[in-house]
Amino acid sequence: MKKKQKKISYYFDFTEVINYFFRKKDSNRKSNFSLKAMHTVNKLSILIFLLGVLVIITRRIFS
Repeated sequence: MKKKQKKISYYFDFTEVINYFFRKKDSNRKSNFSLKAMHTVNKLSILIFLLGVLVIITRRIFS
């Protein structure tokens, strides 16, 4: 049996991340401070992670 091979573009598909940052507010869902704080921390952690990945990649390329 052969394993299914995923294309390399599958691993670099960041559409879910981009959609998380730029989605519309759901008017049917009740919002409170805890929920807003949680999403703010999630967005901040994603940005810091992506920044760290970029730093690692640039260090590997330029050293």
